[in-house]
Amino acid sequence: MSTTSDFKLSLQLRIDWSEMDTYQHVNNVNFMKYMQSARVQFWEVSGLAKLYEETKKGPMLVSTKCDFKNPLFFPGNVLIKTKVEFIKNSSFGLYHELYNDDGKLCAMGHDVAVCFDFNIDKTFRISDELRTVMNHYV
Repeated sequence: MSTTSDFKLSLQLRIDWSEMDTYQHVNNVNFMKYMQSARVQFWEVSGLAKLYEETKKGPMLVSTKCDFKNPLFFPGNVLIKTKVEFIKNSSFGLYHELYNDDGKLCAMGHDVAVCFDFNIDKTFRISDELRTVMNHYV
């Protein structure tokens, strides 16, 4: 677990009643959706979303994992804190921590994405400029 100051990105989402399961807590599938929202936020602030719009070159998720620690409940909110975990030649990782309204850690997640050129169906090397931006979120 990281300290709050380790994260430069955070996103708060309202938990919807429809996200509950038979056990009256948020279904595990929704944790993945929360991480997806945080991942998309990173793509937007890093310029990866704009890069894709302009060139059809952008991130592609290749792996995601979530470890559940405590349940989330309705009514309530989930706070997703995100940071870059690593940057390699053409891939990068994101690390997420999900908290409830009481600040209790409910899940930890890891994503791996590759920078992919959808025009030619191949990965591409992360540019120095993009690497500099991504390093801001390490």
